Amino acid sequence: MIFFISLYVRLNSKIGCLQADHFQIYQRQVSMNPQDIYILGIESSCDDTAASVIHNGKVLSNVVANQSIHEAYGGVVPELASRAHQQNIVPVVSQALQQAHITKAQLSAVAFTRGPGLMGSLLVGTSFAKSLSYALNIPLIEVNHMQAHILAHFIEEEGFEKPEFPFLAMTISGGHTQIVRVNNYFDLNVIGETIDDAVGEAYDKSGKNLGLGYPAGPEIDRRAQLGNPKAYKFTKPKVAGLNFSFSGLKTALLYFVQRETKNNPNFVKEHLNDICASLQYTIIGILIDKLKLASQETGIKRIAIGGGVSANSGIRAALMAGEKQFGWKTYVPKFEYTTDNAAMIAIVGYLKYLEQDFTTQEITASARLKI
Repeated sequence: MIFFISLYVRLNSKIGCLQADHFQIYQRQVSMNPQDIYILGIESSCDDTAASVIHNGKVLSNVVANQSIHEAYGGVVPELASRAHQQNIVPVVSQALQQAHITKAQLSAVAFTRGPGLMGSLLVGTSFAKSLSYALNIPLIEVNHMQAHILAHFIEEEGFEKPEFPFLAMTISGGHTQIVRVNNYFDLNVIGETIDDAVGEAYDKSGKNLGLGYPAGPEIDRRAQLGNPKAYKFTKPKVAGLNFSFSGLKTALLYFVQRETKNNPNFVKEHLNDICASLQYTIIGILIDKLKLASQETGIKRIAIGGGVSANSGIRAALMAGEKQFGWKTYVPKFEYTTDNAAMIAIVGYLKYLEQDFTTQEITASARLKI
């Protein structure tokens, strides 16, 4: 597959191979045209193949190919994900360029997700980005997926305010739950994270126990708005400091369902909205409690959220309520920049391009990459 990707970009490029002194070439490119920067971002960390073009910080295109095949399995199957990326990446990148109304020759650099994520999926995006960078003779920029969720707040978007430094970022997704102190674009410190399941996993695994499809988060959120959040009480895990734990909550829900269905086989069906509302109420309480503690310990009242679960209506409402309760200034990104997307990869690429922070062809994917 890597051979065919490389062959594709070589045949479709009018620019020759990289020279040995490619960093000197990159230096000249930056200084020659600093006000007209086009960054192609490529995201392939999990089950969505995405490509985006950003021009001077503004999104021109943001294309995502979803993989519905995983729904039948109740979760992402890594091998199927990597195969789908192989099928999708060329048309997705082509579409992103077409929607941006530019050609490959106009690109200033290629930014890609190096990690964290599924290794097979990361390898597809990494290999494609390296091949394209090599064929077009333009800089290659590695991006940390978690950092990108945070820096998505700096995409030039009308009506959305950018947070001032320092601020606290809470990243909540299917695979990650973190609180990060952000001092500047490239000075980020993780001050709290999950010690087991991420919040997205808690939603999906709980949803599976309730007979809901995958992904379960959006359906739980929808039903939670129709139910009583205090109908059932689920104990919050006791975890010291700013770290999270959701494994115990998932197990508590499972035992609760098993116990109640012994007495009434139709219990879940008859009370599903209340169960979802009570579950979501508990999850939101855990997140807000940790954010409140983080704000108190750091003295920082600027709070930004990111990651797929940040699209949850209950979490967004609770965060907004924190402005009145705790004096927070909150920042919520545009919906399409919360889930996995390539625009967030491209904006990090743009910011790194301004710093001339490029990588080499020797770079490799890293499934457990840290901020």
